[in-house]
Amino acid sequence: MSNASLVSIVIIFFNEARFFRQAIESVLNQTYKEWELLLIDDGSSDDSTAIARAYAALCPGKVIYLEHRDHQNRGASPSRNLGIRHSRGDYISFLDADDVWLPHKLKEQLAILAAQPEAGMVYGATQYWHSWTGNPEDIGRDYIPDLGIQLDTLVKPPTLLTCYLESKALTPCPSDILLRRQILERVGGFEENFTGIRQLYEDQAFLAKVYLTTPVFVASRCWDRYRLHPDSCVSRVERANLKYKVGLFYLKWLEKYLAKEGIKNREIQTALRDKRRRYCRANLQCRHETLFRLWRGACHVLRQMQPELRKQW
Repeated sequence: MSNASLVSIVIIFFNEARFFRQAIESVLNQTYKEWELLLIDDGSSDDSTAIARAYAALCPGKVIYLEHRDHQNRGASPSRNLGIRHSRGDYISFLDADDVWLPHKLKEQLAILAAQPEAGMVYGATQYWHSWTGNPEDIGRDYIPDLGIQLDTLVKPPTLLTCYLESKALTPCPSDILLRRQILERVGGFEENFTGIRQLYEDQAFLAKVYLTTPVFVASRCWDRYRLHPDSCVSRVERANLKYKVGLFYLKWLEKYLAKEGIKNREIQTALRDKRRRYCRANLQCRHETLFRLWRGACHVLRQMQPELRKQW
């Protein structure tokens, strides 16, 4: 019997049959083997439900299939919280169903937390992954962005939150983080009012709570690949020109959360106010661009209809 710590891995999925197997296999291929994998079905109607059930049957006790009552679609935050409630590990990690882990992800992150007892969470760099398509034009487009913070160091609270609000530091991908269980219990999991398009920021709301309460180790290593594709939540929100509108919902939530927790930090308050101003301006510009596109489309339709209208007149 191994004395190694158990890691609970939560994958939530909704109609992700296209990429789902690759995500699961990247967990099975981890060099660290003391883990449990919780597959949380958020009401899928494609083959991903059957895929998850098949892996759970293949690895009983190791891979666990869970769903909401009556196979409901509840969203990302309730689904992650469902996985957390049923998890048993001393450590918790997340993997999006369209992303993949590199083989040494868990082993190396656990070693860092063992060497850094103050750290409640660790994250590193993420590869932004274009080349998964195999298309010649995507080969060579993969890149690892600068995290905007000093690497291989322990960052005390609330520095990471301030740096994010000042647009100096990137938000880590959910697929990259590893946390101690007691940190999750302390911050209370994910905010379940981030639903619909608002769930684009549910990870940032969760991380804000972590950044305010615990030191975080930021590593220079890359442990995951973030798949860029047009059907992702981020892509859909950006196509709809709603990124800043949704961002303002998050910033309003953060303002209320700080007030509720009695957190009065001048740097955070200043950075939050300035970011809200920037997002308000950007959101207004997006609205103008959307209205212009609608107006231009209406004009095009009217031009197409003019010959017929003249005949009727």
